[in-house]
Amino acid sequence: MDRHISRKKQTPRITRKKGLQLLKNADLLELGSLADSMRKSLHRSKDVSFIVDRNINYTNVCINKCKFCAFYREEGDSDAYILTKRKLFQKIRETLALGGTQILMQGGLHSGLGLDYYIDLLRSIKKKFPVHVHGFSPPEITYIAETARLSIKETLLALREAGLDSIPGGGAEILSDRVREQVSPKKIRSGQWLRVMEEAHGIGMKTTATMMFGTVEGPEDIIEHLHALRGLQDRTGGFTAFIPWSFQPMNTELNKRSAVSGQRSATQKSKNHRIHPATAVEYLRVLALSRVYLDNVPNIQASWVTQGLKMAQVALRFGANDFGSTMIEENVVAAAGVKYCAAVTDIVSAIRGAGFRPVQRDMYYNIINNDL
Repeated sequence: MDRHISRKKQTPRITRKKGLQLLKNADLLELGSLADSMRKSLHRSKDVSFIVDRNINYTNVCINKCKFCAFYREEGDSDAYILTKRKLFQKIRETLALGGTQILMQGGLHSGLGLDYYIDLLRSIKKKFPVHVHGFSPPEITYIAETARLSIKETLLALREAGLDSIPGGGAEILSDRVREQVSPKKIRSGQWLRVMEEAHGIGMKTTATMMFGTVEGPEDIIEHLHALRGLQDRTGGFTAFIPWSFQPMNTELNKRSAVSGQRSATQKSKNHRIHPATAVEYLRVLALSRVYLDNVPNIQASWVTQGLKMAQVALRFGANDFGSTMIEENVVAAAGVKYCAAVTDIVSAIRGAGFRPVQRDMYYNIINNDL
């Protein structure tokens, strides 16, 4: 079911200028209709897929200290941790017992963890469990490579040999260095993120791509992000899916700073405003534009984790064809105060309620259970 979409079969793609016009000015329902039409052209069946997996954060210690992140801790903090193998294995056993087929494993950039740690971790998992490891975002891969004094490709090959199966699209945020300088100045630049993905695709490793919006970016930055992904996908065909999700500001430094700016603006008439979560309309607009713009990425995920099940149902008519993960465990978004929960039965019911047929998939979008 994994597809590298042929451009010959598609209608002429929209330009950056047209994409910007649609994002800023298009009627929401008309934009949604465009996205729905593209979804139907790419996915002619009524299937909407999801995967049963678990997000496992092996450490919350991170040197990047991104302003939008409520999850990270410094090494000396009382609640800083590195997950023990015993706890990790327990989480994997629970996942498999619940019908899971994959773990999504990500963590902070911990100065005490080197390549040997990751290789040992992967080998230990693969020795004990028949599970797909979808792990280590581009910032992690880059940091591991730098500390090991290896190239990105050499690092990826070593991790793959140890048991890494695919790479998540975390750490992308907005692929505009203007934005990254404001919200995550210590994190890798957009070109580095894209390079990791291109190297991964080059060795035959599939990845996903993400976008976190709703911080300080403008419409032009969103288009820059989508255009970069589309260009890379043209060259490699390595992205299986795109997941746009909205920034959750609670408990983050970015929100605290914007609150102070908002207080000042009340007296100084500043243009600064407090950051609020993206509205449902804003989410649907970005989602639909993403489906229309990324004509070469086969799958678009709805983000029920940040939007809730009801809005995820609506998203299925605004370009999304996938419900993402069951998220048996999720910590990063939860740290920002957003805790939507859903069992497999909830997701199946939501997909059916929206008029589609639920199917369970793997990372490569192969259907593994259509009797739900």
